[in-house]
Amino acid sequence: MKIHLETEVERTPRVMQLEGIFDLKSSNKSVTDIELNIPDLSTKKWNIGLIVGPSGAGKSTVAKAMFGDVLQKTENLQWDSKKSVVDNFPNSYSIKEITELLSSVGFSSPPAWLRPFHTLSNGEQFRVTMARVLAENKELAVVDEFTSVVDRTVAQIGSAAIAKTVRRKDQKFIAVSCHYDIEEWLQPDWIYQPATSEFIWGSVQPRPQITLKVFHAKYDAWKSFARHHYLSHDLNPAAQIYIATVNDQPAALIAILTLVGRVPNAKRVSRIVVLPDYQGIGLGNKFLAAIGSAFKAKGFVMYITTSHPAFMRSLNANNQWKMGRQPSRSGRQNNDMQKTSSMGRITASFLYQGEANAELADVLNIPTAKRIVNSK
Repeated sequence: MKIHLETEVERTPRVMQLEGIFDLKSSNKSVTDIELNIPDLSTKKWNIGLIVGPSGAGKSTVAKAMFGDVLQKTENLQWDSKKSVVDNFPNSYSIKEITELLSSVGFSSPPAWLRPFHTLSNGEQFRVTMARVLAENKELAVVDEFTSVVDRTVAQIGSAAIAKTVRRKDQKFIAVSCHYDIEEWLQPDWIYQPATSEFIWGSVQPRPQITLKVFHAKYDAWKSFARHHYLSHDLNPAAQIYIATVNDQPAALIAILTLVGRVPNAKRVSRIVVLPDYQGIGLGNKFLAAIGSAFKAKGFVMYITTSHPAFMRSLNANNQWKMGRQPSRSGRQNNDMQKTSSMGRITASFLYQGEANAELADVLNIPTAKRIVNSK
């Protein structure tokens, strides 16, 4: 099958001059033929497709020929500049469904959810657009110029987050892109390259592994992460700071404080922040478990309290953490404490119960917990 395109060309003096200079055939039409070698996609179950190739290869033309109506819905997506991004989602979606979807694609900052679309960064706009596209196109979503406006880290991490969301919701998503570097992160079920007319049914493979390196850091490291924390930019000066890097670039921070109370040798996570470029692929959970395992190896118990709905669900589904307190309001709202405490908000508490990692504990120079002697 061929896609045959004809466009009228006005034969102006410049056009005729150009034909003469480059010995082009004179014509009043521009003609393009593109081979379309995509089989019947309904013969197999799939979730993600990728149409990929260099500029000018005919990717957009193929996408329009096969999925024109769906693609047009994406291209005509409008954002009300006076409304928050959450108010731009379909009315049929509950706030819970919207926040779950935003978090799943790696846009998990509640303060940013309240902002208008045009105030967000390129990376944030990319992720929130993908969330809305999936919300408004439940049967099939097609996105042209996929990841073209974001840097390659956001493109790759974002592709992995979007792919995970699409498969979990059992939707269909087709990315049209000139970037081959997203393929192993998107893990498409099929790939079509218009430049060579090659179609391949693929098999979903594990995405590339992300190696975290964890370091003990100074308090000043908080400055680079503070504005990305969803509740407060403040941090107790007594906090112990740990940084996780990806490809030698800072990606996440965890701050630990001593938990004073009835449980001996208890620590609590005071802050956990994953930078926006690295959200949506479970990096925060992996880092959190690593810190919990290191402190456990030295005789400490680790707790975390959170009010973030998506984070609660994630920890509750993780067998490395045990819910100690069901989601509830921890107390009456106090105006003097509302910026730094959990009073008045719905929170849940979790206890780390995974494996201990003595090697990491030594690398991080975590001291051994004090031995508790029972007095008679």
